Order: sequence, then C-alpha cells, then structure tokens
Amino acid sequence: MTALPPPPLPAWLSEQLPFERRVVDVDGRRIHVMEQGQGRPVLLLHGNPTWGFLWRKVASALSGAPLRLVMPDLLGLGYSDRLASSAEHSIGLHSAAISGVIEALELEDLILVGQDWGGPIGLHALSRTPGRMAGLVLLNTVVGPPKPGFKPTAFHRFSRLPVLSELCFRLLGFPQRALHVAQGDRGSIDRATRRAYLHPLRGLRNNRAPLALARMVPDRLDHPSIPELARCQLFAEGFEGPKALVWGERDPVLGRLRRRVERSLPGAEVTLTRGGHFLQEEEPEAIAAAISKVSARLG
Repeated sequence: MTALPPPPLPAWLSEQLPFERRVVDVDGRRIHVMEQGQGRPVLLLHGNPTWGFLWRKVASALSGAPLRLVMPDLLGLGYSDRLASSAEHSIGLHSAAISGVIEALELEDLILVGQDWGGPIGLHALSRTPGRMAGLVLLNTVVGPPKPGFKPTAFHRFSRLPVLSELCFRLLGFPQRALHVAQGDRGSIDRATRRAYLHPLRGLRNNRAPLALARMVPDRLDHPSIPELARCQLFAEGFEGPKALVWGERDPVLGRLRRRVERSLPGAEVTLTRGGHFLQEEEPEAIAAAISKVSARLG
C-alpha cells in the first residue's frame, strides 16, 4: 500500500489524538484513518455528523490492550474526502469505501464496533467478505430496515423540509452545534469538544455530508436504503461469533430501537447505560469492557 501523508491538524486538535494517522486511497478517494496499538484488529466506525475523534476516550480506555484499533472517517466527514454532490451518498458507496480500507490495511479476524450509521455501513461492508469478521459490538444503531407503519424521528423529518433544512444544516452548522442535546449528560459534549466536531465541517464545500446522511435514513418503504439495510440485517442475524450491545437509554434518536436490535443479535451480551446518542463521550469504559470481553471470547 502506498503511504499518503495525512492532512495537517491544528495543534489544539492534534494534542487530543495521540494516534498514528494515515490516508488510505480507495478508488481515488482518500480515507483518513487513525490507529492505536497492535494485535487483533478492531474496526471502530462512527456515524453522522462525527468522525474518528469520537473514539478517543474508548481508545484511551483500551490503551495497552493487545488490540489494533482502526478508526476511519466516513467519506464526507472528518478528514476524509468529500463527495461531489449530496446525491452520491448511499450505504453501498460508504460500505465500498470501508471495504477498501479493510482490504488495504489487511484486517483479518476483526471485531466490528459500530455506532449510528457506522453499524449498518460496517455490516454492509463486511457482508461482502463475511470471513473477515470475528466479533461484533454495536452501540445505538440500527441493523435493518424499519417495519411497515413506522414514523421517522423528528430529526429525520426535519432533514427533509425544503429550504429550512438546507439553511440549518449547510449554513448554521446543524446538528454538530447541538450534539449535546442528544446526550444523557449534556455536559459530556462541552464547548471545546463541540469545537472538534465543528472543525472538519467548516464551509459549504465541506459540510454536505450531515444532511445527506440524515436523508439516507428511510422515510418510506421504497427508500433506496431499504434493500441495503435488509442485507445488513440478514448478515447480522446470521453471524455466529461473539457479539455485544452497549446501549444509551437516554438517546432521543435511536434509544427506542434497542429491543429491535437485540432481536437481530441473538446471544449478544447487553449493557444498558444512562448515556445518550454519542455514547462514546459518556460511557467509554463500558464500551471498552464490551470490546475486551468479545476479544477474550475469541482467544
């Protein structure tokens, strides 16, 4: 693999990320990846509108463990390449990019850890080469399509409002300025932390992804994401390796979906917390413990 230089970070941000950084080229698109440690690979995938920074506390809690933590930024977010238009965003495109990272970094017998869009994107990517996944840990995410009669959340209904959603997402920095609202403890995302989530999404050229990813969530049963989510669910339900679920019950976005996710992960060990949507900011030790237990079961 040809090494590409990672994009520079401001000093205030770099000092919070004591990781090896690299760029992986996947079909001409550059994916920013941070790594820590050696051993069994653990692929940690964030969701919307965050980036690998979200995993820093979990990585700190796993410091010294015999694990190779791999933290990519999804396309359009963090310091990965932007897509030319919002319409390009799809589960299939994102999963192809993550598949490329897995192949380029030669990640075998890995543990997938996914939150928000990181869950289905990771599952979709690994369904392409199912032999690579040895363990699974999911946090406040979905693994399959909604059922008939479902009602999108207020956040996702808002993302489809003409003009107003474009104004708020593209010009006013929504939702990254309001991440604390989705937390169990709103103080878990303070002004300094919010700055780190805002920084990569400055400017209209850089901030298409949050709205595009919000609109990737189905609002109807013929939405383009439905068949891709069905594939994720089939793969998750058929996975027989060790698995765990860590859930923030005070999540206003996905908190109510826990039992549905549980049913798709038979035999998973479940850890319930008082955290919110961005669980990594509130419950890093619980997440690290779940990863360690899955790793220990693999031997």
